[in-house]
Amino acid sequence: MILAHRIRLDPNKVQATYLARAAGTARFAYNWALAEWGRQFQACKLNPALPKPNEAALRRQLNAIKRTQFPWMLDVTKNAPQMAIMQLGRAFQNFFEKRARYPKFRRKGANDRFTLTNDQFQVDGKRIRIPKLGWLRMRESLRYTGRIVSATVSRTAGHWYASVSIDISNAQLPPAENQGAVGIDLGVTHLATLSTGEKIAGPKALRTLLDRLRRLSRALSRKVKGSCNRKKARARLARLHARIANVRANGLHQLSASITRRFHVIGIEDLHVKGMLGNRCLSRAIADMGFAELRRQLVYKAQRRGGRVVVIDRWYPSSKTCSCCGYKLEVLSLDVRQWTCPGCATHHDRDVNAAFNLRNMAVSSTVSACGGEGAGLVLHAQSETGPCEAGIQRKINDV
Repeated sequence: MILAHRIRLDPNKVQATYLARAAGTARFAYNWALAEWGRQFQACKLNPALPKPNEAALRRQLNAIKRTQFPWMLDVTKNAPQMAIMQLGRAFQNFFEKRARYPKFRRKGANDRFTLTNDQFQVDGKRIRIPKLGWLRMRESLRYTGRIVSATVSRTAGHWYASVSIDISNAQLPPAENQGAVGIDLGVTHLATLSTGEKIAGPKALRTLLDRLRRLSRALSRKVKGSCNRKKARARLARLHARIANVRANGLHQLSASITRRFHVIGIEDLHVKGMLGNRCLSRAIADMGFAELRRQLVYKAQRRGGRVVVIDRWYPSSKTCSCCGYKLEVLSLDVRQWTCPGCATHHDRDVNAAFNLRNMAVSSTVSACGGEGAGLVLHAQSETGPCEAGIQRKINDV
């Protein structure tokens, strides 16, 4: 498994100038290769005898002309233009395999970044060594141990960050505590409702800072385009957007770490977030929660602890099914938060009942994966060293 540790850098003015030049070189190389790719592709359509464009040929072509046409590229690390073209090659591969759209040109201020291979930089404590720049201070040292793969230096809201990718295949965290299986029902009022009855409120960073965001946005719109005051207003707005993203990410990391540390089997529903965003009354609140990011964090953190994340089918009626007797309601509107089962007269909290059903489905699916007969749902994420049948039976007894 490869994890990336994003660390804020502390450059002086000379070092910040070098980082900006390296990012500009990478952006220029990416845009040059994208334009050249399109030109060569059109030439191939007119003359099929010509070779089709590819990232290796474009890198050789740039190396052949950069000393005469772009000599300023030699002032920064060679990885900046070369890795940018390799990233363009992966972008086209994703486009051809229908995983992404056609690559777009990078813009200054929005795509300020460059990548280094592991043989071109060195990390020592709270500093990193970049070619043709020297040692650069970092705000903290690396949290992970393993083989360093690469590093991407980027600028966000006026601050420089180094995202160091590390292969931690041999590093395994302590196994999860024996607290049985858990089901997680995601919502807007509470980010996550656990089958244990716990309700965790989301950080709601956008909602908290929405008034300030509107005020800074109005201030930016009033500034004259091209003026220094507009640049300052844009920088203030960018810092606020970065703060909102950081607050949301911090809350999601704390929640996912707590869940994966306590539970070995985690059941979560496969939400269609794109369709949910079509509700104009709830779209802002849904986007502010970060459902997809929480699921992503649960998957890789559970893998590191040898746990399992079972993704339940989105059409499973977790809210309308009684977790005690299995009675299924025909209709249950979204405004009904509590209901009484007609079959067994049990009074349910809508979210807690859904979390119970997700937990039961996760347990049955895990038993099926270990060789028993169960629901047969697909395990979207599981570790190579999953729990044995005895461990699963113990968890079933616990719940």
